[in-house]
Amino acid sequence: MRYDHIIVGAGSAGAALAARLTEDPDRSVLLLEAGGDYPEFERIPEEVRLAYGSKIPVWDSDHIWNFSARATDLARIDIPRGKITGGSSGVNGAQFLRGVREDYDRWVEWGNDEWSFERVLPYFKRMEADQDYRDEYHGNEGAIMCGRYSKEEWPRHAHVFYEACRDAGFPDCPDHNRPDSTGVGPLTFNIIDGVRMSTNIGYLNPARHRLNLTIRANCHVHGIIFDGNRAVGALVISGREMFSVYGEEIVLCAGAVGTPHILLLSGVGQGEQLRELGIPVVQDLQGVGRNLRDHPDVPLCWYTKEGYPLDVNQTTSGTVTLRYTAEGSPFTNDMIVYAANYLAARPFRGLDEKDPVGIGASQCLYLALSEGELRLQSTDPGQQPALDYNLLDDPFDRKRMRDGLRLCNELFKHSAFSEIVEGRAGPTDEVMESDVLLDEWMKKEVVTAHHISSTCKMGPSSDPLAVCDQYGRVHGVDGLRIVDASIMPDTVRANLNVTVIMMGEKVADFIKQGS
Repeated sequence: MRYDHIIVGAGSAGAALAARLTEDPDRSVLLLEAGGDYPEFERIPEEVRLAYGSKIPVWDSDHIWNFSARATDLARIDIPRGKITGGSSGVNGAQFLRGVREDYDRWVEWGNDEWSFERVLPYFKRMEADQDYRDEYHGNEGAIMCGRYSKEEWPRHAHVFYEACRDAGFPDCPDHNRPDSTGVGPLTFNIIDGVRMSTNIGYLNPARHRLNLTIRANCHVHGIIFDGNRAVGALVISGREMFSVYGEEIVLCAGAVGTPHILLLSGVGQGEQLRELGIPVVQDLQGVGRNLRDHPDVPLCWYTKEGYPLDVNQTTSGTVTLRYTAEGSPFTNDMIVYAANYLAARPFRGLDEKDPVGIGASQCLYLALSEGELRLQSTDPGQQPALDYNLLDDPFDRKRMRDGLRLCNELFKHSAFSEIVEGRAGPTDEVMESDVLLDEWMKKEVVTAHHISSTCKMGPSSDPLAVCDQYGRVHGVDGLRIVDASIMPDTVRANLNVTVIMMGEKVADFIKQGS
């Protein structure tokens, strides 16, 4: 059978795209997913179904791609990505945060006029079913239910963190998803009654009855099949079986690691890199794998006093969040702080257990200037590409992170915290006060917020690093499109899941309109 569309990857964008395209009964879609599929809600594994509270850590399950990357010259980091229908929306922290207005307007400045904030807002509203707000900025009938924990549900340290931020002069922010919001307040989560509302639950399950939607799980795509410069199919491995599938259009939704990896294996990418590995060049696109972006995260931890209750299930631990603009930064809301229980050894490297040991602050830089790269290590599809995140390479990134860590340290000196914490786990005061020593400490401790993007950026063909146009169509080849975080020209100042779902919704309309 030849399909109208073959979608590779049933994650945040792929699931939304498949559900929207198959609303037209005359349009056939084959959705391929390398991980498992759970059509019945009751059979979804506990660690995937429950956002928090599972006895099985989702990070250690079979539903994860376990990649590894260079973070800095002094550290390597783990890069887990979702390997299941729903993709990373099925395994993430379920924080439901949009980017800021300026993120999307910057995309327009780089030649992508369809992606202004005014043009993406209707798709944010279409995708969500907000349980708290009914106004011009929120949707209430979408596929993904979301809401905020009430103050009555906040743990004590969340109230104290909020009080410390307010006393430091930061404004109250009851809704971080309202345009132009800033300050401290409850984060939005796509968690309802403890259930992580993934795109599998929200988009795929209501569409499974459609005869024009075929979902094939446990199918690892090894490459795109080309006829000249036209993509006509995909080479698939399932178990020990290898087979080919064919369609009028191939849409890569495999994520910011998987999509460039598949392109490079298929001969689309930096010609010199491909020739070194003996891969025939179908289309020389210098941007494939370059421009890698993520959000650096440097955690601090304070030991709690004996008797202070820590939520082992982490259910409401990180509900209060501070967003602010770094001193001297031209980028609004480029910094974010999450205050939560801290699990030893993840992410704080100085501790060894896996139970909560204290209260922490994750200081994240949500618009970094440093950029990394993804490259092929071999022609073996089973070997992960080399990932160099190159975090904190830019001096301004290091300055903002230093200032942010010192801000967190001051916030935790608030008198109300004296009832909860008794000492910082690290670094020492000497390190905290020295730019040189703190830079070295940060480079050892930095991790990622797990928001990789921009490895196949969209833009006009005049942009030497643009891989696809603003409709997701890959430059220089026919019948091949990309829809996932890889096509962001730069990251957004938020967790990426909401934006990626929005992109799936929007590109579905592009396709329906013939764009």
